[in-house]
Amino acid sequence: MNKRYLIGVLIIVVFLVVGFFAFKDSKIEYANFQAASQNHKTCQVKGSWVKNKDSKFDPATNTFTFYMVDETNSEMKVVLDGAKPNNFEMAENVVAKGKVKDGYFHAKEVLTKCPSKYEGKGEDVQKSGS
Repeated sequence: MNKRYLIGVLIIVVFLVVGFFAFKDSKIEYANFQAASQNHKTCQVKGSWVKNKDSKFDPATNTFTFYMVDETNSEMKVVLDGAKPNNFEMAENVVAKGKVKDGYFHAKEVLTKCPSKYEGKGEDVQKSGS
């Protein structure tokens, strides 16, 4: 076989293997707190912030702590590595990415979904015609 051909095939195989593992690591499944507690894998939990419970940023540990309820209405303490996300107080929904560890959800990232100024309410939409 030609040496260049063999090197070309080897480079393609290396790129395919690296691409597969990069995709595998970026694929994070959605779960609720119960499923996250059982599988011990990194996952995404969608829910909402429990506003009547304590939330705080600790500059000594660079962590933001709050309580969240998932879509099954299960509540859990969430500890985020980092500061409070932008627009956290206005968020309709919260998605925490991380895993359950030591009885709380240890988040590496928290995403917020805020109400859009472009979305209308149902009663704002009028029917046209007859």
